Amino acid sequence: MWTRRAMRPDPSLAPPFLPIALPSSSINAEPRLRKLSAICLRLPESERTLRGDHADFRVRGKVFAYFLDNHHGDGIVAVCCKSELGENIDRVSREPGRYYLPAYIGRRGWFGLRLDLRHVDWCEVKALVESSYRLAAPRTLIGVLDAEDFPGVAPDAPLAASRIRRRSAC
Repeated sequence: MWTRRAMRPDPSLAPPFLPIALPSSSINAEPRLRKLSAICLRLPESERTLRGDHADFRVRGKVFAYFLDNHHGDGIVAVCCKSELGENIDRVSREPGRYYLPAYIGRRGWFGLRLDLRHVDWCEVKALVESSYRLAAPRTLIGVLDAEDFPGVAPDAPLAASRIRRRSAC
């Protein structure tokens, strides 16, 4: 005859509990991730989540950038960003040594910029991340971002803001 106690799993046989999103110390120490995090986390309401050998950056639950380190064994360290329709394919065809289409998300409009090359233009990384953020963020946060970029310009004046040249932060 079965008893309730006999049907319960023996806790001594269970594997130790580990949280799913346990940050590994190796990815936390990655200097390129630290630079990318500094760029991404300056954007309004952005968040970073570490997941194994990669990190994602979100705004209100929507991903706008990924940091990938040897994703699926490809040996590439990169930042992946959203793009306008067809921009990802154009970038890869123009400069295949710097850009690539990442597995799974490349066909959905994402592209990767390699961070494992000898020279990385962090001003370009910042511009690409901001462009990707603008594709994922709600309009209210884009207005906040524009207000930070264009001090003194009314947030309800998009035409005036588009005529002002962006100041270089790099």
